[in-house]
Amino acid sequence: MGKTLFDKIWDAHVVTEIQDGPSILYIDRQFIHEVTSPQAFTGIEGRGRKVFRPSQITATADHNIPTMDQHLPIKEYLSAFQVEKLKENSARHGITYYGLGDEFNGIVHVVGPELGYTQPGMTIVCGDSHTSTHGAFGAVAFGVGTSEVEMVFASQCIMQPKPKRMRITIDGELGKGVTSKDVILYILSKLTASGATGYFIEYAGSTIRNMSMEARMTVCNMSIELGARGGMIAPDQKTFDYVKGRKYAPQGADFDKAVATWKQLYSDADATFDKEYTFDAADIIPMITYGTNPGLGMKITDKIPSLASVDPSTKDTFVKALQYMGFEPEQQLLGKEVDWVFVGSCTNGRIEDFRLLAAMLKGRKRAPHINTYIVPGSYLVEKQIKEEGLDKIFAEADVELRQPGCSSCLAMNEDKVPSGKYCVATSNRNFEGRQGPGARTILASPLTAAAAIITGKITDPREFL
Repeated sequence: MGKTLFDKIWDAHVVTEIQDGPSILYIDRQFIHEVTSPQAFTGIEGRGRKVFRPSQITATADHNIPTMDQHLPIKEYLSAFQVEKLKENSARHGITYYGLGDEFNGIVHVVGPELGYTQPGMTIVCGDSHTSTHGAFGAVAFGVGTSEVEMVFASQCIMQPKPKRMRITIDGELGKGVTSKDVILYILSKLTASGATGYFIEYAGSTIRNMSMEARMTVCNMSIELGARGGMIAPDQKTFDYVKGRKYAPQGADFDKAVATWKQLYSDADATFDKEYTFDAADIIPMITYGTNPGLGMKITDKIPSLASVDPSTKDTFVKALQYMGFEPEQQLLGKEVDWVFVGSCTNGRIEDFRLLAAMLKGRKRAPHINTYIVPGSYLVEKQIKEEGLDKIFAEADVELRQPGCSSCLAMNEDKVPSGKYCVATSNRNFEGRQGPGARTILASPLTAAAAIITGKITDPREFL
C-alpha cells in the first residue's frame, strides 16, 4: 500500500517506537521565541545540561516586542525581561538569535521560510500554535509545549503520538477578491474549530496548487484552528523556486541534490487517508467571522445563523459568542461599523499581503474614525514594502506603517484594541480578549481589511475590484 506525504516524513524521522505509546521523533529544526522558552532553558540548566544541537535551533523575539520606537528600551517590565532572557539564553547556549534591530528579526513563522531554514521533508517544532505554517513547504511542523521545547533542547527528539491522516481537496479557480485566507475561513466554517482534532491535514487539489507559497502558508497556518495537529502541502516547483538562493537553504550542487529528494515527497496514488473532504473553489467568496472561535464564520454576504439552525450541542457556545460580540442571530454584518483594522501576523504579514492592501488603498483614504495597526511580519518584509513604494501608498491613504512584530494578533505588547471596540483583523484567532481585554475581533482577508479601512464598515471587497 502507498504512503501519504505525512507518513513518508514522519516514518523517516522515527528513532524508536514505545510499545503502546508514542513515537520518539527526531526534529530537524526548532524555532523558539521569548514567551515559551525561558522555563525550558531553566529546566535544562537545572539538570546540569546544555542544548544538544544548538545549530538546529533558531531564536527570534516577536510576541512581546513593540511595533513603534524599537530603538528604545521596551517599556513593559515583563516583556523587556522575557526578550532579554531570550538574548542571554541564546548566547549562553550558542543559538542563533535575531533580536530587536537585527536585519533578520521578525515573527518566527515569517523568518523561518524567508531565510531558508524551512525546507521540504523536515520535522519542525516551536513552542507556538501556528508552527503549522511551515507545512506549506511539505514539512511536518507542529506546535509544542514548554516541556517539549526542553525535551528538544536536551535530545533533538520529542515524544509524540502519531496523528491520523486527513486530506482536504479543493478544486477550481478562486473568484474575484477571494484569497487563501478566505479559503481557510471557508473550510473552518464547514468543519468547525474541532473538525480535524486528532488529525494531520494534507491540503490538495488544483486550487491549492495554483496558490503562491505565501498563500499556502496562510492556509497551513490556520490548520491548528481546525483542531488539527498540523497541516501540509506537497512541495512542487513553486516550493523549490521559493527556497532556492535563500540564506540558509542548500546552495549549488547541494540544492540540486536536495530537490531530487524533495521531488519524492508526495502522497502515493494508492495512499489512504483516515478522512477526506472535497470542496469546490467556486463556492468560496470573501469570508468573515462573527463569533469567538475561527470556526464561527460565514460568507460576507450571509447572515449569522439562526438559533434553530445551530447544533444543540454547541448552542450555548454560540449564544455566549454572540453576546460577547454584541451580535444577534440572523443579523447581517455588511455595513456594520468597525473601529480598528489590523493587517499583519504570521497568517497575513508577508509581502503579498501588503501588496493586496496597497493595491486597494491606492488613490483612496482611510475612513476618519478608523484606527489601524499595519505591521510587517519581519524586517525583510518591511524592506520590501519600502523598496516597492508601498509605504508611500499607505502614507497617502493616511495609514501608518509600523515596525515588525506579532503586534495585535495576541496583544502581549502595546498594540491592544480597546474594550468593546470592533477590529477587522487578518490574524488567526478571534478568542475573547485575544486583541485586548474586551476587544471584539472579526477575522478576514487583507482585501476585506482594506475595504474596512476605506469605508469604516464591514464591506465586501469585491465592490472595489
